[in-house]
Amino acid sequence: MRQYELTVLIHPDLEMNLQPALDKAKKMIEEVGGKITKEANEGKKRLAYRIAKQDFAIYYYYELDLPDDKKQAKKLADGLDIADEFIRHLLVTVDENRIKLEAKRKARKSAEGEEEEAQEDQDKEV
Repeated sequence: MRQYELTVLIHPDLEMNLQPALDKAKKMIEEVGGKITKEANEGKKRLAYRIAKQDFAIYYYYELDLPDDKKQAKKLADGLDIADEFIRHLLVTVDENRIKLEAKRKARKSAEGEEEEAQEDQDKEV
């Protein structure tokens, strides 16, 4: 599996009933064998320039795992291009070095947290 980041711009008219568009995106991801690891609604934002005669869009962000076969990523991108709910999308692979760096940061933070807890325990004893 390969890690990807997907950002979709959803048509602003769907703001009141966003769930069908999100369900459609999830279905497309699952159809190509993908798995969503993280998702976030970034909210409605003003676009830097008009896209499809729209000045605003709802930004939705996904982190997902897709099969190593690049054809599946292409199939997902093509499906998002055709869907009317999505004004634009961006699908990019996550850099392996970034993944390693984030893992090191998490390990360092957890080690620092353990040291602070040990220090607090020592201070309580004294």
